[in-house]
Amino acid sequence: MATGQGVTEPTTSWDPYERGCPSRDVLDRIGDKWTVLVLGELGRHGVCRYTQLRKQLSGVSEKMLTQTLRALERDGIVRRTVYPTVPARVEYALTPLGQTLREPLRALTEWSTRHIAEVLAAREEYDTNAERVS
Repeated sequence: MATGQGVTEPTTSWDPYERGCPSRDVLDRIGDKWTVLVLGELGRHGVCRYTQLRKQLSGVSEKMLTQTLRALERDGIVRRTVYPTVPARVEYALTPLGQTLREPLRALTEWSTRHIAEVLAAREEYDTNAERVS
């Protein structure tokens, strides 16, 4: 059932804590390191070419970037547009569904930058204590 703001209400109750729930796949996709970074770049720039994404995402291999983009396209989160030029020009952009992820990912990004000092301190404390126990 669709609501007035383009949001679809679930017709089935999905529980990601249950084995076999398809929403687990979606959570795995969205929580993937490269997915978060690809979505961030597309959210910042709107439309990106493959080479632009590869340049901006330091450390991603061509294979991983291609796999990530294909999976996001399959899930309806990213749109791939091929222009009939020589050589072919390919652009990627967020779909309307992909746009709905911008705010939650922005909140996670802000949380990570706001709390990175605390996380690093906790890691250091843990590692120090783990060395003593070993």
